Amino acid sequence: MSKKLRIGLVYDVFEAYPWQPGDPPDADAEYEPEATVAALEAAVRALGAEPVRLGTARDVLRKMPDLGVDAAINIAEGAQSRNREAYAPILLELAGVPCLGSDALTLSLSLDKAWTKDLAQAAGVPTPAYRVYATADAIDAADLLGPFPLFVKPRYEGTSKGITVQSKVETVDALKTQVAWMTETYRQDALVEAFISGGGEFTVPVIGNDPPGALPVLQRAVEAQTGIGLHALEHRGLPKQDYDYRLDGDLTPDLEATLHRHALAVYEKLECKDFARIDFRVDAEGQPWFLEINPLPTFAPGDTFAIVAELLGRSYEGFLAEVLQRGLRRVLL
Repeated sequence: MSKKLRIGLVYDVFEAYPWQPGDPPDADAEYEPEATVAALEAAVRALGAEPVRLGTARDVLRKMPDLGVDAAINIAEGAQSRNREAYAPILLELAGVPCLGSDALTLSLSLDKAWTKDLAQAAGVPTPAYRVYATADAIDAADLLGPFPLFVKPRYEGTSKGITVQSKVETVDALKTQVAWMTETYRQDALVEAFISGGGEFTVPVIGNDPPGALPVLQRAVEAQTGIGLHALEHRGLPKQDYDYRLDGDLTPDLEATLHRHALAVYEKLECKDFARIDFRVDAEGQPWFLEINPLPTFAPGDTFAIVAELLGRSYEGFLAEVLQRGLRRVLL
């Protein structure tokens, strides 16, 4: 009788965030609800394996060197460093535990929006023009990247952290104000890019390797007045508001095929493994523009991967088990 595999789960739930004085209110937005961990456990059990909760990267560090698992699934985000997403995969590598998901280098690189955009361009995928500012004083009103509106983001964050209705700016004064707030609040560079509008916002889940596969594209609603993605204004840490929304553009078969092609090009350029989610905006002429990639996407019930499972007529447990099985074949063969 073959031994049952023990699969470790490395994750951060909201309650585990190591709050520090001065942290922004949405600092824990990338962490997960307990329901996400439960969904992963159910999927592992569906594969006939035993899930083992290893906890956060800090928990893994305390338990080393013998973690008592045959492989691990990492969705841990870490905290308070641009290297934070690399903590868990590096520790698992040092412990000799094969890990599902992208490795430390890919996770660190993809967290940096500027470097990721450069690599997307190198892969032939259009991305909005951008500038990086360490302070508001570095902004030269005579040398902006393009016409307004512009959009201001933190350079090293995900899950729309730092995005508010003020992120879209229409004047030099508003740009300086938002960059000053961003750099002071998030203690990192601000990335300023052209604001793409008119044709909608879309996200593309990708799974697997050699070759990876793109799943059905999901369209996102945008806030009615600003055109900012509604999901970005409703994330954890922001005040709850009732926003009006709209759906810009149409997801035609040709557009979906283009989004699939671009998503796979970025996924492979960054050498992602097993799963990721890639976000795009489309302009009024129908041209897609790459925004960012998340190789640590949420598996929360009700979010992107669960919605895709429903579209495919699959149970979420069975669909997620298949995604994990592909990764396990990669790391255990």
